[in-house]
Amino acid sequence: MQGISPRWLLKVLPFVEAKGGAYRVNRRLSYAVGDGLLTFTSVGSEIRVVPQELCELPLLRGFDDEAALTAIANRFEQREYAPGDVIAEIGGRADQIVLIAHGKVSQLGRGEYGDDVALGVLADGQYFGEQVLAGQDSEWAFTARALTHTTVLTMSRSTFDQLNGQVQPLREHIALQVSSPAQAQNKHGEAEIKLAAGHTGEPLLPGTFVDYELRPREYELSVAQTIVRVHTRVADLYSQPMDQVEHQLKLTIQALRERQEFELVNNKDFGLLHNADLKQRIHTRSGPPTPDDMDELISRRRKTKYILAHPKAIAAIGREASKRGLYPQLADVNGTQVPSWRGIPILPCDKLQITDQGTTSIIAMRTGEENQGVIGLHQTGIPDEYEPGLNVRFMGIDEHAVLKYLVSTYYSAAILVPDALGVLEHVEIGR
Repeated sequence: MQGISPRWLLKVLPFVEAKGGAYRVNRRLSYAVGDGLLTFTSVGSEIRVVPQELCELPLLRGFDDEAALTAIANRFEQREYAPGDVIAEIGGRADQIVLIAHGKVSQLGRGEYGDDVALGVLADGQYFGEQVLAGQDSEWAFTARALTHTTVLTMSRSTFDQLNGQVQPLREHIALQVSSPAQAQNKHGEAEIKLAAGHTGEPLLPGTFVDYELRPREYELSVAQTIVRVHTRVADLYSQPMDQVEHQLKLTIQALRERQEFELVNNKDFGLLHNADLKQRIHTRSGPPTPDDMDELISRRRKTKYILAHPKAIAAIGREASKRGLYPQLADVNGTQVPSWRGIPILPCDKLQITDQGTTSIIAMRTGEENQGVIGLHQTGIPDEYEPGLNVRFMGIDEHAVLKYLVSTYYSAAILVPDALGVLEHVEIGR
């Protein structure tokens, strides 16, 4: 069977019991709402922002007047930029909000010695200049330059001020947001725990409590199932020297485990790629996975345990390292030698798919409950268990003398805190 892969994710992911078929993750209360990304629609070459998605902008969160949101969306103007074009210049007047519909934009600041400093990369669905909505007079703190062909939607401050003056609900909402005191929070956006440190006299100690999310997420176990059919004649006559039913089940289980790993990576509900926090998603600086990009990826969390990448992405990492005269060392994982980066094993995973444009993603993760990392979920001790979390149940013999077995595996994955998982996106592997 050629479809069997190493399935490193299933091997290294610590699996935790999900009794009752569910696992609850209680996180500290975070003031971030939504995924922070805007969604766009297109008709031909015309691109529009979905009005309801404008609520992802900080000052418009909680604003539910659809007519006003539609009016705002209709006032955005579409602009195209070629690679290298400057969208905003550092020190210039910040007089527009910019929504990135498609493409990649670099943010360049000014270093202490006057040279350019890379601050980050923005891509599809992200934005900058949102302070314009509050009517603040400010300057651009960075230069925004298109890295690829980029399509943006822009709206000037004067246009928004005009709308704000005409739509009373919008005016009231903006005024309330501007006047409301900022919630006390840490650098990760979590509700602050008040503490006192140092000693001068006998100060009054602050009282505090750990504020949790009001609606903690519960991960329910998913299932992959199939029915194995074997004719009784085959089972009776051809089970020597090899048990035909046993081998049919063996290959079926291999296929189910492959699908299990695919779902753990790509499922839109609990898959790692779709559940990575927005702040943990970064973009390559130039396309290929350079050493700079890999360093940025692993620096976003403590105790990065493993890196997962498509085999072709691993080859691209090697090419980029070789260009700089770097030769990554090997690491031992369960007795197997694999490439590593800064001592962190890079494990091949063909479930990280390659797009038609020749790009893929690379995942870095911390694992285990004790480290508040990424964990797998399953339940053992289920009826007719064949392997942990997988059972084989005899369904009987039908009128065609065919034996039937129901094979099921139950699984899910949970990210205990947002910084346990990071994703390097838009990785080009063809250069």
